[in-house]
Amino acid sequence: MFRNKEIKYGCMAYAAAGVICGSAVFAESRRAFLWFLAFFAAGLFVFLTGSLVRYRKLAALSRYLKRVLNGEWKLDLPDNAEGELSILRNDIYKLVTKLETQAELLLADKAYLADSLSDISHQLKTPMTSMMVMTDILRDAELPAKQREEFVKAVHSQLERMEWLLSSLLKMSKLDAGTIQFKKERVSVKELVKKATEHLLIPMELKNQTFVADIPEDMHLVCDFHWTAEAIANVVKNCMEHTPQNGTIAVYSETRGIYTQLVVEDTGEGIAPEDLPHIFERFYRGRNAGRDSVGIGLAMAKYILSIQSGQIEAESEPGKGSRFIFRLYHLVV
Repeated sequence: MFRNKEIKYGCMAYAAAGVICGSAVFAESRRAFLWFLAFFAAGLFVFLTGSLVRYRKLAALSRYLKRVLNGEWKLDLPDNAEGELSILRNDIYKLVTKLETQAELLLADKAYLADSLSDISHQLKTPMTSMMVMTDILRDAELPAKQREEFVKAVHSQLERMEWLLSSLLKMSKLDAGTIQFKKERVSVKELVKKATEHLLIPMELKNQTFVADIPEDMHLVCDFHWTAEAIANVVKNCMEHTPQNGTIAVYSETRGIYTQLVVEDTGEGIAPEDLPHIFERFYRGRNAGRDSVGIGLAMAKYILSIQSGQIEAESEPGKGSRFIFRLYHLVV
């Protein structure tokens, strides 16, 4: 306690004042001097006792913080009394609780990152292994021209898949890092759907699929045009992949109170009931997932919508197709 300057200098000042006052009192009366010494000693005792109690509490707080630094988060420090030390104790408790929460979130992020890297490694390993096998076969000089052409097409297809996967992962990483600033602009819903589906029309035509878009000319909403189109495209692409030849994919919209609803429907195979709650999870692949599916598109669509305070839901019945519902709430810009 006496290592503290305020205690040391306080006692010195108190003693100096006592000597000066005691000398004056002693000069007047010895009896009064004895009473002065008694009150002086009592005052010094009260001061030192109060300071000792105070610094013991501070020492307890110091030990508490050292235990926290050593990783002992589950410590209780309640204090509902009044006074500066009680306020300090409660503030320290709040800080430790916040740090504990942040530490748990960091551990969860590390586990999520490890799982994501494992999934990404698996998704890249499969096409790379396939291409290595095919390139070894292509080295055979006696390989027939027709088979060589088939293998070249297969390698090109795998490269396209890897390019799409890496591009999607890059987009997801940017979204996770929060480095993308979403715009709030008034856009035409019809133009939004057109932008989202224009690159999918040829694949649909090759599968003899019918695409129908019923969007009013005067319907608008406030969102980021580019990223919202990306979300719609991912959902339409998913519907296209799970709809057989001669099937139909339809997109229509309507205004409902405070939000605009965009619906994407298909006449495909549908989604199994046990898969339906998980289809928007990253890297999730249901039992009806295609061979080249990696489980990123729908997760990205939901994430893009959630950043813009929107929602996306899925309804499906096996054998009767699927229905994806976008809800984008009206904003004023």
